[in-house]
Amino acid sequence: MEKPVIQVSSVTYAMKSRDLLFRHGIRAYVERSTRSSKAGCGYSLYVPENTDTAEEILRKAGIRVLGRVERADLR
Repeated sequence: MEKPVIQVSSVTYAMKSRDLLFRHGIRAYVERSTRSSKAGCGYSLYVPENTDTAEEILRKAGIRVLGRVERADLR
């Protein structure tokens, strides 16, 4: 199963993004990015559902989204 992950520019933005998405009814989890990720500070948001909507909300709020990856869920 693929895991949608949104990369942001800092851990602070990751936490702010999580809270913003929660207020919009979207679950998001801050997690450490994989070592293969070359973007940002090493933190991302795992958004299990409505990932496209979540990314749009973040961009409209002025949060710099560095990218999005789909990676294998290891759990």
